[in-house]
Amino acid sequence: MTNFVLGLVGFGIIFLSGVLMLGLAALRRKSSPAFREIPAITRLRQAVGRVVEDGTRLHVSLGRGALATPQSASALAGLTLLRHLAELTSAGDKPPIATSGEAALAILSQDTLQMGSQASAQGAYDPTAGRLTGLTPFSYAAGAIPTIRDENISTNILIGNFGVEAALLADAAERANTFTLGSSDNLTAQAVLFASAQEALIGEELFAAGAYVNARPIHYASLTAQDILRWLIIGVILVGAVLKLAGIL
Repeated sequence: MTNFVLGLVGFGIIFLSGVLMLGLAALRRKSSPAFREIPAITRLRQAVGRVVEDGTRLHVSLGRGALATPQSASALAGLTLLRHLAELTSAGDKPPIATSGEAALAILSQDTLQMGSQASAQGAYDPTAGRLTGLTPFSYAAGAIPTIRDENISTNILIGNFGVEAALLADAAERANTFTLGSSDNLTAQAVLFASAQEALIGEELFAAGAYVNARPIHYASLTAQDILRWLIIGVILVGAVLKLAGIL
């Protein structure tokens, strides 16, 4: 019975989120909302611009978030950012590279890069640019490090589900003297990337990165829906605390 109730609550949250996003997306078509500034995203835009100007490469490492697990949210956020960055760099001399540590995620990264390359007539799709570098944390890192070191990378983005292996990737990027932005849904990886990457996205900034880079109405709506749901959860917690203190619960 408890599982059934939890399932209904989860379905209700998903349904409410969908309704909010669709409604807000329709409203956002008539106005241009303002985002708060995130310095890490500003530096990312500058780094991506230099990638196109210098003829260097962009590397996006998507982590190991399996699509059938709760970690899929960070993986999908990484794919969204990859799609937008692939579009922005499609006119460059070299296509971006995506590495991952999960098979399905690697296949999706290849598909994402192909869609991004279609944004420009000059864009060329390289099927080897979406790479599965290892199926365990450290084999994944060991396979991604040569990409960072040997393929003329100037910008590294680590976004997704990582563990302590994120330190190896960030260290390799630092040794290669490249711009590095890191973000993860794992608290250990967040701490590692905050200390070792040049720029870090903290908490829900991970899920807003794609919207900040190339926002569409649905992206605006998703961020606003997140804020609304966040305040609803805070309200439920406060009401529950008051009822508990009053002895009603």
